Amino acid sequence: MKIQKFGGTSVGSAARMKDVAKLVLDGEVKIVVLSAMSGTTNSLVEISNYLYKKNADGANEVISKLEAKYTQHIDELYSTQEYKDRGMELIRERFNYIKSFTNNVFTVFHEKEILSQGELISTGMFNLYLLECGVKSCLLPALDYMRIDKNNEPDTAYIRENLRALLEKNSGYEIYITQGYICRNSFGEVDNLQRGGSDYTASLIGAALLADEIQIWTDIDGMHNNDPRFVEGTKPVSELSFDEAAELAYFGAKILHPTCVLPAKVNNIPVRLLNTMDPKAPGTLISGHQCTNRVAAIAAKDNITALRIKSSRMLLAYGFMRKVFEIFESYKTPIDMITTSEVGVSVTIDNDRHLYDIIDDLKKYGTVEVDKDQCIICIAGDFAADKKGYAGKIFDALADVPVRMISYGGSSHNVSVLINASDKVTALRGLSAHLFN
Repeated sequence: MKIQKFGGTSVGSAARMKDVAKLVLDGEVKIVVLSAMSGTTNSLVEISNYLYKKNADGANEVISKLEAKYTQHIDELYSTQEYKDRGMELIRERFNYIKSFTNNVFTVFHEKEILSQGELISTGMFNLYLLECGVKSCLLPALDYMRIDKNNEPDTAYIRENLRALLEKNSGYEIYITQGYICRNSFGEVDNLQRGGSDYTASLIGAALLADEIQIWTDIDGMHNNDPRFVEGTKPVSELSFDEAAELAYFGAKILHPTCVLPAKVNNIPVRLLNTMDPKAPGTLISGHQCTNRVAAIAAKDNITALRIKSSRMLLAYGFMRKVFEIFESYKTPIDMITTSEVGVSVTIDNDRHLYDIIDDLKKYGTVEVDKDQCIICIAGDFAADKKGYAGKIFDALADVPVRMISYGGSSHNVSVLINASDKVTALRGLSAHLFN
């Protein structure tokens, strides 16, 4: 069985939904994971923000605009009056539910209920369209099998057991449709896998069912070897290893959610990145195969903050690093890069929510310097210890760019450098010229 995930732009209009239907109807039984229609989640976040501020009028205005947009989609998607009516019934039910929150005290639990509506609407609409086309289609409610535990990590045993039971109960269908992103937490409340989590949903489903392949369909023809927004002449990478893909996704490649790779890697399930707008394009295949002797791709991660902790106590001392890391752990702030010397350690973070508390605690152990507006450039490829020449090419490409930090050795698939955000485009273009051209 294949798992196919389609993002918000892929189902962003009635015409796009019809295109997706053509892609999934190839005679094979499969599970189709859908995101909310593009722009919907942002509108639902806006509605929630108004409700937090007790501004029911503002919330109702956004709700009305979004409902009118969906009413138009219904009219364009279905050709028979029966299914237009069924589509409108779905829309009325979901938007009446959203409107019900304007009359009550609003909490974070209510926000997650509201945010789940985008996927519930898109999957309901798509299922109705397939039924209108005469397809044996079935909805698999993600809230019936997708669950996270107390640590907000997927409860894989629960997912596997309940998803398989649900499929057995609903056997005999051609297409199974389910929601990405949404789930329940350990208390049974509606929750989510965080933004971009539809990729994660597809990967978790694939792992639970030991699928033949997981396909992630977006509006880009695979993962490019550099950022096409800033660099001309980029090309899709035909093949990536799981490790290379994980590095690129974490360090800025937007086509794939970083968490998506691990469940597929653990179960050795290939992941294919494909383009809904150009279905014949080969895209990118991610698997356990490692291509050797090459630089695969470059990605950039923005909004990075660098901290340098300098202390004479570090010299010939043990325990210093543990104390530093415990501070970041206490504020649940992950570290992206780290470099050390005899009397100092530099780290980067992409979440500065607790920055000033972290700085105050770090000052107990030494002086602290902070640089904001930084950028991490990730160069992914085969950088095993016996490879030669790549370091020279990388630093030749960055000859005119001030480098703040360098990280290599933690992975044989990644060289990372920290630079000023203002130098990002220069660095990306220089690296492409030296490594690919």
